[in-house]
Amino acid sequence: MRFPDLEIDLLRAFVAVAETGSFTAAAEVVGRSQSAVSQKVLRLEEILQRRVFDRTSRSLSLTRDGERLLVAARQMLEFNDAVVCDLRETPAGGLLRLGISEDFIPKELPKLLSRFSRLYPRTQIDLMTGLSCALLEAYDNGRLDAVIAKKDGTAQRGRVIWREPLVWMAAADYQLDFTRPARLVMLPSPCTYRDLMVSTLDSVRREWEVACTASSLMGVQAAVAGGLGVTVLGRSFVQDGMQILSAPQHWPALPMTEITVLGEDGDASDLVRPLVTFLAESLSRSNGLSLVA
Repeated sequence: MRFPDLEIDLLRAFVAVAETGSFTAAAEVVGRSQSAVSQKVLRLEEILQRRVFDRTSRSLSLTRDGERLLVAARQMLEFNDAVVCDLRETPAGGLLRLGISEDFIPKELPKLLSRFSRLYPRTQIDLMTGLSCALLEAYDNGRLDAVIAKKDGTAQRGRVIWREPLVWMAAADYQLDFTRPARLVMLPSPCTYRDLMVSTLDSVRREWEVACTASSLMGVQAAVAGGLGVTVLGRSFVQDGMQILSAPQHWPALPMTEITVLGEDGDASDLVRPLVTFLAESLSRSNGLSLVA
């Protein structure tokens, strides 16, 4: 018995809806109208003779069959993309000494790098992670081919590829006492997060004190989750058991943080550009992230 083919564009539309949670957002991801995405999902359901979404006027969720399909659809799309990439492009190959800041998508980065390694198996990545200042120093000293790091406010170099809102955050059960100085969790100086917290609180004449100084962003995140105090980080660092503080009279509005890439025009540009393109295309499908073309 010959079964009908599952068309890639139908699967791509289905995955976009499943990952974004709406037909409207999925339409932006796949570059089609909302009605076109809806028609593709309906066509997919006709082929499978199964409903993949439970839809009401207020909610959208995967059915059990939809959950099973999502796993297979992602595998099929990845295989399709790998084959097309292999045939249409000269596969990148060689060693890429890459530095990626701890600021950059902490929840997404491991799976993105894993997928990149499957799409570009001839590229070997020598990965260094850490604070942006240390990575930029390593790049300037020739120990890294490329760096994805937080923009240095004093230097106009590199290309901005990603933006994210900065937020005040604390543990969900943290007891805020506005009669006392704000207890801050900080990185050691020099640090733009540290400087921003101090200047922002000083602008509203809010007293503060250092509750904890951590040597890494993971340490800051752990200290905040443990209830030691309040800090400023990108929104992607908020995890279960944390809250975003939003009272403007006590926690003033903050700017966006920007991530830049350096090395696109260097000796390893043939390796850097596929990675940057891959990250941009992958992250554009995620909610809450702002990619820069």
